[in-house]
Amino acid sequence: MPTFFIKHLTKYSYSNLIIDGANQIMLHPIQDEFQSVYSHTLSINTNPKIETYSDFFGNTVGSFMILEPHNFLSVISEIEVTTKEKLFPNDSKPINEQWDELKQIKNKPEFIDYINYKKFDGTASISELLKTKNLNQFSPFKIALELSEYIYKNFKYIQGVTNVDSKLDDVWRLKAGVCQDFANILLQMVRMVGIPARYVSGYICPNDSGSRGEGATHAWVEVYIPFYGWLGIDPTNNTIANAYHVRLSVGRSYSDCAPVKGVFKGTAKGDLFVKVKVSTIKKNDELVLSLKKEELQVDNNSYQQNVKLLQQMQQQQ
Repeated sequence: MPTFFIKHLTKYSYSNLIIDGANQIMLHPIQDEFQSVYSHTLSINTNPKIETYSDFFGNTVGSFMILEPHNFLSVISEIEVTTKEKLFPNDSKPINEQWDELKQIKNKPEFIDYINYKKFDGTASISELLKTKNLNQFSPFKIALELSEYIYKNFKYIQGVTNVDSKLDDVWRLKAGVCQDFANILLQMVRMVGIPARYVSGYICPNDSGSRGEGATHAWVEVYIPFYGWLGIDPTNNTIANAYHVRLSVGRSYSDCAPVKGVFKGTAKGDLFVKVKVSTIKKNDELVLSLKKEELQVDNNSYQQNVKLLQQMQQQQ
């Protein structure tokens, strides 16, 4: 059972002062029989109060406000977590019984959000691909693995060619992207064949195989295998997600699992910087947040300051 120490910095730098920042974070790691969280701390500039709740998908969601004028937001999450190996499906049940089981559960409330797929430019090509797969010979487990392998072999891992707002059409046309893009494509593929699938946000930890996606947040897919349960599949590395994958949240797509997102008042552009450090040894070194001279943090929540700043913003519009 490996133990990992994870430090995750998210920093937004704004071109002008902003106020009334309302933010949501999904940085609380999942706690279950396969993942034990021993400690988790969050450090946010201005030290706002963080309210937490459990969402529809069972994730812990945090929310906080920064009312005073500020031109940066920094969130540092530090986790100590131990993971446990999960046994793979033995795939011994008759194949027809497995597909029948998926047909019976597809309209159940706990699965219906994970079975509907989105049509995009690649839908027709995927349909043709699926026609070559004889479902009388391939179990849901084997089909999911084959589709993951298809993405791994036919899509190039290239950072910077896409972003979090890139559409499926763009990823399919480029045949390139990063972990989020590959997870989104695999979601549609397995759902099209009738297998419930959900998006997973988390981290991939260093291991001997030198996995792609280390040093940043990672994304993969969990598919529902009949008579077994949810199984993580990582198309970026063409592997089953196991002890080296640390889960933060699950959902229908990235929008349900975004680590940090929010809104604010002001006319400013935001610049995002993310850094993740994962170690198997607890270290005392810190992720140092370097502040530019023009970056300003106002310690006191002043109503008069906010009113004055809001008036200036309105005059600029």
